[in-house]
Amino acid sequence: MKNRILVVDLEATCWENEIPKNQINEIIEIGICTLDVVTGEIKDKNSYLIKPVKSEISLFCTKLTTITQELLDKEGMTFKDACNRIMNKYNSLECPWASYGKYDFTMMDTQCKTMNIQNPFGNNYINVKTLFSDVMGLTKRMGMEKALSYLNMPLEGTHHRGVDDAYNIAKILHWCLKNKK
Repeated sequence: MKNRILVVDLEATCWENEIPKNQINEIIEIGICTLDVVTGEIKDKNSYLIKPVKSEISLFCTKLTTITQELLDKEGMTFKDACNRIMNKYNSLECPWASYGKYDFTMMDTQCKTMNIQNPFGNNYINVKTLFSDVMGLTKRMGMEKALSYLNMPLEGTHHRGVDDAYNIAKILHWCLKNKK
């Protein structure tokens, strides 16, 4: 536990234009993996698919994430169940966690508060997007895909699938930790 960081990427309901009336952005996937900060090994890669309660999957969202309403209806769980499973499997309240940019941190915090559910992640948070910019000495922050390209690392899996993006973020985070001055 001491030498690991949980790397998280969320996918949420989204629309090409304005949010339709009576719908909201809701988490539909929590992608997570564990980074061993000593060895760089990335393991325990999981996807928690979540059925939205106050929104439906738009065509735009499916094109972006490959997640369909049918998939969530068939394989999705409640947000609360996903949070509980993460806490139990990863002992997540005791571990530092990371994501690429503040969106995931804010979205998780907001949805947990709105639904009155304990946030499965503790307060020890790493913003990999900021860390990458700091380690590289960049004044302008770049997206995950561009950061991978900058490091000559392949984007593995499907971009905008939480489980695959978490894995790719873990690769960037490990590079940052090895190269931090």
